[in-house]
Formats: sequence, C-alpha cells, structure tokens
Amino acid sequence: MAIDNLFARGARMIHEDAVEMTLASLRAYWHQHEHVAVAYSGGKDSTATLTLIIHLIDAGELPQPERLYVLYADTRQELPPIQAAAEMIMAKLAERNWIEVIVVRAPIEKRFMPYILGRGVPPPNNNTLRWCTRQIKVDPMAAAMSEALERLPGTLLTITGVREGESAVRDGRIRMSCSKDGAECGQGWYQQVLPNSPGIRGRIATLAPILHWGVCIVWDWLKVYAPREEFGGWPTAILADAYGGDDVVEVNARTGCTGCPLAAEDTALAVIVATPGWTHLTPLLELRPIYRWMRIPAQRHRKSGLERLKDGSIAKNPQRMGPLTLEARAVALEQILDIQRRVYAGAVAAGTPERGIDLINAEEEALIRRLIAEKTYPDKWQGDEPSAAAWLDSVYGDGTEQPILFRDLVGA
Repeated sequence: MAIDNLFARGARMIHEDAVEMTLASLRAYWHQHEHVAVAYSGGKDSTATLTLIIHLIDAGELPQPERLYVLYADTRQELPPIQAAAEMIMAKLAERNWIEVIVVRAPIEKRFMPYILGRGVPPPNNNTLRWCTRQIKVDPMAAAMSEALERLPGTLLTITGVREGESAVRDGRIRMSCSKDGAECGQGWYQQVLPNSPGIRGRIATLAPILHWGVCIVWDWLKVYAPREEFGGWPTAILADAYGGDDVVEVNARTGCTGCPLAAEDTALAVIVATPGWTHLTPLLELRPIYRWMRIPAQRHRKSGLERLKDGSIAKNPQRMGPLTLEARAVALEQILDIQRRVYAGAVAAGTPERGIDLINAEEEALIRRLIAEKTYPDKWQGDEPSAAAWLDSVYGDGTEQPILFRDLVGA
C-alpha cells in the first residue's frame, strides 16, 4: 500500500508506521469473522479508530463488509462538545447504507443519576466502589453484542480503540494477554472471548488495532487529517480541543463523564468551559463538589453492630458506611437540576439552545422522585440504619473531619 494515500508527504515516519501496523492488524483478522462491529464511545481513541476504518474502506484498503455495526455507548453523562461531535459523526455514518448505528444505553434504573439519586448508591470512587464504567458502558455494550449475535449466524469481530499508555492497570492487562488466542506482535490486541459476556463465548472476538498509537498520533488524525474531505470530512477537531489541544500530554488526555468523580482533576471540563462557545457550561464545575459532599458520612447510613450473612458468618467491614439518606438525595437532585437549568439558560442567552445539557432528563427525574418517595434503598439496606456521621462522632469526636480514617476503616 502506498502510505502517501493516507498521510501527506512530509508527515513524520512514526505516523506512517502506526497506520501501516493498524492496517496489518485489521487485515490479519478482518476475514476471520462473518460480522464486524466497532465499539464507539465518542472519545478520542474510539473516534480515531472508527473514522480511520471508514476511510480505509472508502479508499479500498479494506473490503467493505455487507454490514458494519457501530455500537455507540451513550452513558448520558458525556461532555457536551464530545456528545455533539458524536451525534454529527453518527449522522454522517447514517449516509452509508451498509452501516448500522446502534445506540446502547443502560436500563434507566441503572443509569448514573437514577442509580445514585433514586436508589441511593454513593457516587463511585477509586478505592472501594468503582461501579460506573461497567454498569453504564461495558455491560450495556456486552448485552447489545449478545443480542445482535442472537439474530446473526457466525462470529463477530468487535473493534475497540484501546491503547497502551492510558492507564497502568490496562497496560498490565494487555501484557498478560498479549499472546492469547494466536495474536502476534504488531497485530493489535486480539482476544477471542469478550469478558463477562455469558452466552456468546466462542462467537465474539475483540481487536484493538490502534493499541500502539501514541496520543500525538491520535491528535494528528483527529485535528489534521480526519477533517479533510479526502479522509472523510469528519467533525473531529473539536475532540482534540476538548481534551486540551496540541499541548496535552497522555495523563491529561483522558476524560470520562461530565464532572467525573473518579478523575484526580477534571482537565477536559476546565478546558471546555474556557473555550469560546462553551463558556455557558461553567456551572458544570459544581458537580464534583456535589459528588464529594454525597460521599461524606453526614449524608449516608451505616450498619450498626455485627452483620451476619446467610451462612451465619460475620460480614466484613462491620459498621461500614452504605447508601445515601433520602434527604441527601433530595438535596443533590435539586442542586443538579439547578446546574442543568443554568447551563441551558446560558446556552439560550448565547443563541445556542441546542448546547444545553440534560444530565437528568424528564423520564429520569420522574423515576428518581418516585424512588425517593418509595424510600428505595440498595439490597440489604432498609433505610432505618443510623447515620454514619453519628457513629464517627462517637469514635473520633467529629467524623466529618476524618476522611482518611473512615476510608481505611469502612467500605461503601
């Protein structure tokens, strides 16, 4: 293949090598499966993967499949510019009759806001309760793939935008499995079993063809090449700008949901609210303090005394903290709805009402209010458990000032 067809003359050799390796990876597995799907989150890596694959097909470097499935994971919490770009990209995909876009969402009761405010599960954290990614993205995507395979014969190759360098945990997982299922060096990260997807074992494989891409290569594709008509004319430059633009480094090139409570610093949102046309999103900076407020003992219940399991054994973490109180949920709901209203008002004032946000839509708000009214709690919690702050006060004198101690002593 003449790589000049992909990147203009004068491009750095590393980009040429990266695209060559990606194409070799795709060609190695493209014909081994009857069906191909792209797992699309709207983020920089999956967007680069998706748009490059479409370009390679259009350029005749990859055979056009009879049907290419694009599964978009809509978490309902995406940063507005990234969500806007994803919607524009999906509109362009719909122009091709051989592409089927499937929007995947978690069931309403398991979405981020209803799960926290309606059911009372505390916001996720990196220490004891990181539930969000699997519940609102991974599990719905796996369910959609399983459902698709029920009506399709043969096997499915699912292409992802996973890259090395995004996290130490992910890199370790890649190293441990790099030799599985016949994968070879330079052929991406190929696995023949999708984790945690019972019922489709042996019928699905995943491939990460840009595994070797550095973040600079992702930026060059999204900002320089993909927007050009000869490469597809994709509205991708906004993504690189949202992540920090040309000066971003790998550690700051990661982002999740709006106001993500798991991020050490919400770099992407800080960049976005300083960007012309998006300054009306500034109230979203108030989300992370609300999540932190919900996690402190004063807003939560705790177990009193010893808790025995069904087998008679004593549960770990006696006196552990648990769900949010009904009062805390009601307060947080009103605060988040107020943020949402102010963002929309700012968008209207700027003449861009379409740039508002609905972190909680009308259907979700109604469910949250109903669950609060019905005094709904997570399993094994009744709502009559004492306040976590009261117990810590009795032990330390002022429980709200003991974040390190209570994190070490109790789990969520």
